[in-house]
Amino acid sequence: MLVQYIEALIFASDASLRFEEILICLHGALEQDFTDAEVKEAIAQIKHRYNEQNSALELVEIAGGYQFLTRKSMQSVVNQLHIQKSKKKLSQSALETLAIIAYRQPITKLEIEQIRGVNCDYTMQKLLEKDLISISGKADGPGRPLLYRLSQYFLDYFGIASIADLPQLKDVEDSNQIEIGNKID
Repeated sequence: MLVQYIEALIFASDASLRFEEILICLHGALEQDFTDAEVKEAIAQIKHRYNEQNSALELVEIAGGYQFLTRKSMQSVVNQLHIQKSKKKLSQSALETLAIIAYRQPITKLEIEQIRGVNCDYTMQKLLEKDLISISGKADGPGRPLLYRLSQYFLDYFGIASIADLPQLKDVEDSNQIEIGNKID
């Protein structure tokens, strides 16, 4: 029964569910303490079952927790769904702002505006509303401006485990040079 409880918790969560959260939920609902080993074994059983059934879903450890995701082999079908739901697309300015925050975090709005060369009030507000960025504190400088960083939801949204999984800037620059080189030939 423990396996089903954990499966239900992970399935019902709208973001990755940390191991500690699973323990707290189990204790709160069942008023019973489970050992780390028991919970880890149950999680392993869930992973094994989904792999064995060749399901379209898999249990993945992501962003410091567990989440059900569609398998990579289903990517083309899922991409079509995302195309159909284009309302959630991010604008070019939002993507640029996210990239700056990703690689320079924590960062102030003024620093972002200096890099982009334009006011980014509206874009920052939209990114905060979509929970892709979060306020991480205040800078020590004059006026103590707010510091922004990527949110936990950003990791889930883009399907990465941690900020370290972002492409390195040199890799992006190299791929741009290759594309330009191919166009010239």
